[in-house]
Amino acid sequence: MTTPTSSDGSSSSGRPSPDHDPWAPPSSAAGGAEVPRLPYPLPTAQPRNGMGITALVLGLVGIGLGVFILLFWISWLPALLAVIFGSIGLSQVRKGLATNRAMAVSGLVMGIVGLLIAAGTGVFMVVTVKHAVDHARAKVKEVKREAKEEREEAAAEEKARHLPFGKSYTFGDGLKVTVAKPTPFTPDAFANGHAKGNKAVQVTITVVNTGKERVSIETGLPDVNDADGASAQLVIDGSGRQKVLTGYLLPGRKAVGKYAFSLPPTAADRAEVEFSPDVMRWDDAYWSGSTR
Repeated sequence: MTTPTSSDGSSSSGRPSPDHDPWAPPSSAAGGAEVPRLPYPLPTAQPRNGMGITALVLGLVGIGLGVFILLFWISWLPALLAVIFGSIGLSQVRKGLATNRAMAVSGLVMGIVGLLIAAGTGVFMVVTVKHAVDHARAKVKEVKREAKEEREEAAAEEKARHLPFGKSYTFGDGLKVTVAKPTPFTPDAFANGHAKGNKAVQVTITVVNTGKERVSIETGLPDVNDADGASAQLVIDGSGRQKVLTGYLLPGRKAVGKYAFSLPPTAADRAEVEFSPDVMRWDDAYWSGSTR
């Protein structure tokens, strides 16, 4: 016995006919009948939001690195990648392949800002380093110039302290010293320091106080060298003709010291006298010349 079927393919008992195709479109006889739903949903494409997220992260990294002056030289790379990935992410949003437009735009903007920060920091570092180098070079030049000036001043001072007999040299305390050309000296019979055959000379030293305060003279004894550079022997006798400079010298006053020295005959034609009115404060000045 055959069960009658309806126009939609189902039997009168409600069961679908074995010959009915469930995937076939409804017949026109169905009219406005409801279209049957599929037994399972169709798969939907997932949005491609990875580029926008990556751009945002790289943009933050680029800005973060750019803030640290010591790391600016690597901040441009993540910032540049953020611009690239952000642009790709926006392109995917326009094509409907991604949904995170805000992230892509933020990553792109942060990438651009990171590049600007990296460029600005780089310029700042270049200017800073150049300024530091220029300052260091200027300092080195200044030190060299000062050292040269000091050497020239020392050389000039050294030259000024070497004078011929009869010239004057003024020391820092205002004492003006003049060493006269040595004159012949005849020791008495009781002289000490003069060998027979040597030439004895007398060295006269005049000191004038050109300052406004009294000055102490603490000279010790002058040193005399002969033409060979050997130290001459100090002559001491009982004639009373020798006078040692010592004590205080008032402003405008003058003191004269006289000393005798014995020179060997082979080196008695020239002599050099070293003298300072205060050996603890001032370097010696030098007077030299012929003794003839």
